[in-house]
Formats: sequence, structure tokens, C-alpha cells
Amino acid sequence: MVHHLPRCPICGKEMIITRLKCNFCEITVEGEFLANKLASLNPEEQEFLELFLRTRGNVKEMERILKISYPTVRAKLDNILRSIGLIPVDEEEEKTKTREVIDKLERGEISVQEALKLLEEEKKEEDT
Repeated sequence: MVHHLPRCPICGKEMIITRLKCNFCEITVEGEFLANKLASLNPEEQEFLELFLRTRGNVKEMERILKISYPTVRAKLDNILRSIGLIPVDEEEEKTKTREVIDKLERGEISVQEALKLLEEEKKEEDT
């Protein structure tokens, strides 16, 4: 039986592997083994990443297959990048503000013009 690599139920941090076993010869090795960063992704994220690779990064194709919007595909990719530590903190903060504007736009809470205005204001803040 294969298990998804869990996170600590107390602090949420990645857990380490302490025992490996060969199913063929039954040998067991104990120690501290780090798993690949991708192993820490949940099954849904792993499937999404597999589709991303299968489509060779073609976001339009992913939109079509998953029947979701471009911003949703990007948000899912950003979440995966964030969870494996590939988005720097300052870039993550910037994307979060932009993501909030896009989310409001998708939910119909603001118009396209309002979204553009908010993004322009955000850009001006970054430049100062």
C-alpha cells in the first residue's frame, strides 16, 4: 500500500521518512530520509502537475480538459509552486494582491475597469 507523504498534524510541516523497506527481499533500512519536494504535494496537486506535464505546459489545453478558467489554472500552479518553495516571499506577496483583484473580478464583485484601476494603483505603489 502506498501512502501520501503526510504533514505533521500538529505544526503542518513536512515530516521525514525514517524507514524504507524493499518489498522484494524484505530488507529494511532505518535512518532519516528526505523525500522529493513533489512528494509533499497532495494527490489533487500531483494529478494537476501530471496534467501540466502531459500537456507540456499548455495552459489553454489544461483549461479545456479541466473546464476551468485561465486564472484558476494559474492560481493552482502558483499554489503548487508556493507549497514546494519555488515562489519567493516578495513575489508571493505581489501575486497575492494581484490574485485578490482577479478573484473579485471572477466573482463579479468589480468591473474590468475597476480591476485595471486597482492593478495600476498597485503597480504605482511598487514603483515608489
